[in-house]
Amino acid sequence: MSQVAICARFTLREGAAEAFDDLVRETTAAIRAQEPGTLVYACGEVEGAPNRRVFFELYADRGAFEEHGRQPYVRHFLAECEKYAARTEIDRLRLYAGHYPPGPGQQLT
Repeated sequence: MSQVAICARFTLREGAAEAFDDLVRETTAAIRAQEPGTLVYACGEVEGAPNRRVFFELYADRGAFEEHGRQPYVRHFLAECEKYAARTEIDRLRLYAGHYPPGPGQQLT
């Protein structure tokens, strides 16, 4: 099975950054504690653009990605995002090179 990678970009409404970041921290703590198949879940503020956030997510396989989406804290995050994000863009990535943790039974080439 191959890994699943996502790049998500959020443009936040004016004044929503602090509440959004709190929501991200809360959600990330649950992901870290409960999702061994989520290999990377990195969130950051875009330099020079205080109302923009970028996430990079890497899952061991499709099953881990689907399990992530079923979690109540992820569903809560997605519902709450509507309050804070004026725009959301999500790209699914086909990884072909890099340095990142391999999924179970996989080696990077």
